[in-house]
Order: sequence, then C-alpha cells, then structure tokens
Amino acid sequence: MNRTAEGPFEVRLSPQPLHDAATGQFGRMAIDKRFHGPLDAASRGEMLAGGTAVQGSAGYVALEKVQGVLDGRSGSFLLLHRGVMDRGTPDLSITVVPDSGTDALLGLSGRMSIDVREGGAHFYRFEYALPDDA
Repeated sequence: MNRTAEGPFEVRLSPQPLHDAATGQFGRMAIDKRFHGPLDAASRGEMLAGGTAVQGSAGYVALEKVQGVLDGRSGSFLLLHRGVMDRGTPDLSITVVPDSGTDALLGLSGRMSIDVREGGAHFYRFEYALPDDA
C-alpha cells in the first residue's frame, strides 16, 4: 500500500434482534460511523458477535459500506471485519472488499486498523492503494 489516511471517528452501535435459535451467546448490532480527516465519510453496517464461557474470548464479523471522500476522491467501498479475542489478546483484520470501490475509488484496495485510546476516543489508520498509484 502506498498511501495512508489517519484520523478520528465516532461510532454508534445499536443492538438488533436475533432469530430465536441465536439468542444468548450471540449479539447483532447496526453500525453507524463518521470518519474525519483524509477520509471524510459516513458508514453503515452490520455486526455479528459471539462470546464464550471463557472470559476474554470472543469473535465478531462485520460488513460496512463507507461513502464519502478519500483524499479528495468521492465514492464508496465495503470494509470486511474479522475480530477475535483470545483470552484478552486481540486479533483484528479490516480489509477493503475487492472490487467494491465505486466512482473515483474504483480499484481501491487496502486495510484499516483501529486504535481506541484512553477515554474511548476512536482513531483509524487506513493504508490503501488505487490503480493509478503504480
């Protein structure tokens, strides 16, 4: 990846209903985010999380559609999340879904990391490439 965008974002998670067989160990959330900085965008998505009987062990998957402006280029793209907590040790992967970029973001590829700082402030680091970067 030859470009990096960093900045703060706000996130709101809203609990959603599950089908009867999934209640108890699973949770489903609607995701609403607002990114600031070089990624000036909003996103909406869905998250499915599951916990275990072992404290600090859990997992989640999510998809979100990001719509806005990335370093002056307008368009949208999808992010795929896969997160695992192994007895308190996190392993998070957030990647751009291949071929999901639209408009000026056609051909976008990349990965994002999230940093939650003291006080709960959220920051993103987005390493990405576009076809004309070669």
